[in-house]
Amino acid sequence: MFLIFICTFITFILTSIIMVIASILSKKTIIDREKSSPFECGFDPKGSARIPFSLRFFLITVIFLIFDVEITLLLPLISVLDISNILFYSTTGLLFLMILLFGLYFEWHSGALEWSS
Repeated sequence: MFLIFICTFITFILTSIIMVIASILSKKTIIDREKSSPFECGFDPKGSARIPFSLRFFLITVIFLIFDVEITLLLPLISVLDISNILFYSTTGLLFLMILLFGLYFEWHSGALEWSS
């Protein structure tokens, strides 16, 4: 038990030292205008690189990614149907679908799915 504690402590100390060294070495000391501007094949940039983007587009993208990942989690349930208990399969699938539908209702009710306001 003591050996596990010592190994854990040494690992924690080593990772902390590496994180501190990486943090110190990654600090930028010189802020240069050329380094912070976008590079466009040697030409001066036409516009700002930090153009604000639509928050609604970002929210729709995040919602799409969340539902896309959840659909990929639902697909293996079909292949497990043959080797699992039908009661366990149906309760798991229905619970998962209910969570999806509740999330969709919450997003719809909060107005996150409305493109124009």
